[in-house]
Amino acid sequence: MAANERKSLFHFAYRRSPDQDAPAPVRHTVVIVGAGPVGLSMAIDLAQRGVPSVLLDDADRIGEGSRGLCYSKRTLEILDRLGVGEKLVEMGVTWKLGKVFLGDRMVYAFDLLPEDGHKMPAFINLQQFYLEKALVDRVQELPKIDLRWRNRVTGIEKRNDGATVTVETPDGSYRMDAAWVIAADGARSTMRDLLGLEFKGHTFEEKFLIADLRMPADDIPTERRFWFDPPFHSGQSALMHRQPDESWRVDLQLGPDADIDHELKAENYTPRIRKMLGDRDFHVDWVSIYRFNCRRIERFVHGRVVFVGDAAHQVSPFGARGANSGIEDSENLAWKLAAVLCGDAGEGLIDSYDLERMQAADENIGHSTRSTDFIAPRSPAERTLRNAVLSLAPHAEFARRMVNSGRLSVASIYDTPLSTPDEDCFGGSARLGGPAVDAPMTGADGKLCHLVERLSDRFELLLVAGGAVPELPDGIKLTVIGRDLVDLRGDFQARFDAQPGTGYLLRPDQHLCARWRHPTASKISAARARALAH
Repeated sequence: MAANERKSLFHFAYRRSPDQDAPAPVRHTVVIVGAGPVGLSMAIDLAQRGVPSVLLDDADRIGEGSRGLCYSKRTLEILDRLGVGEKLVEMGVTWKLGKVFLGDRMVYAFDLLPEDGHKMPAFINLQQFYLEKALVDRVQELPKIDLRWRNRVTGIEKRNDGATVTVETPDGSYRMDAAWVIAADGARSTMRDLLGLEFKGHTFEEKFLIADLRMPADDIPTERRFWFDPPFHSGQSALMHRQPDESWRVDLQLGPDADIDHELKAENYTPRIRKMLGDRDFHVDWVSIYRFNCRRIERFVHGRVVFVGDAAHQVSPFGARGANSGIEDSENLAWKLAAVLCGDAGEGLIDSYDLERMQAADENIGHSTRSTDFIAPRSPAERTLRNAVLSLAPHAEFARRMVNSGRLSVASIYDTPLSTPDEDCFGGSARLGGPAVDAPMTGADGKLCHLVERLSDRFELLLVAGGAVPELPDGIKLTVIGRDLVDLRGDFQARFDAQPGTGYLLRPDQHLCARWRHPTASKISAARARALAH
């Protein structure tokens, strides 16, 4: 389904592992299948928590088409904790504004992060191969990760205490044991097929042309532009995004009956793109045709085999919910698996990964399905209603709320039994079950910083100065707001509805799991135990 002019940018050498010469399968703590963004993030997160892993990938290169493009604020915060966030923001194109057009008339504009005081932007655009290369570089800094290229999993035998996987290499096959296996091998997951798991959901027949173009165009603003029924592509939709390297991403809706082979010929797609861009000079680096699915497997946890990312769930590209959701999967699972392996929690904690991330997947699938129905109406009546909404949008707030060119990815807020219900009233934008909201701070050394970048990767109590300091159980870090971190402009107070003596307990993934106006040692200890599924 793709026509690629760009050659692979990064190649990696196959190397023989000592496991291949062992007389019996060597046992490892964690084996991760798939070295895409989700598998790489999972391995790094585990390594930073002291958990070793073997990371297998059936390829030896990255860089064939940009594929994933938009990375959200929450994803960037996670990647920053993994050691690559600042580098990616520097490489990427930062944006937060979007415009929606009906024909050539703008009907709606939005700002994804209208307030300042956050370290990370609302979104960056960055070709996926740059993200993967940054993650691979980080992996190579961490001795607890054994990354093996051209190692393709061809079999798995599940047991109560783990699994044995069969791996095919250029030197033949070998077997190894794992206490846990993480399936991060993408939409065409071999692991899913080996376990006989099927997706449930919808496959949309609508086809879209996606292309990466090189084109100098400094006069075009850095913003997301989406057209319904544009004059250059009548009756369909179009999307345009700036990328680094004077590159642009273009999506053109083709309809369900488009002939893929026909559309992938340069003499056919080039005129389509030229109609959109006018007399600008451009070069097509990569082009593909895609259809998409909104679906997931029934459960993500299958004993000691756990599915993450596209191997577990799939959505349309509108809203940038694919890779962003997958990286949130990896963060959610990594701290829980580390807690189980070090004895802080029982295996029941892994069941909460199933609960929380299936909840997130269902939300993403719902948003993605509704976006698709709005972008590609299935009947003349639906199209008439859609166009009426777009015509009213410049004049009516209710219509603007109905415009749906892809609801952009936002951080997951979990309705989860791991959270301790509020006993007091709280306002602000910080939500129980959601990640800590960033705010500008100064450290004890007087240096400017941001809250989220100063958070640890273990349980942490943020305690507002001015009240009693409770005795904390082992395993919880104390940060006093007003001593260790100073609320520079009052943003922390506003976003967390902070008062003197208030305490906020964060999980190791920085999600808020409990808060009190008057925290006590017993309340904090009970909340930590609850968050560990005790």
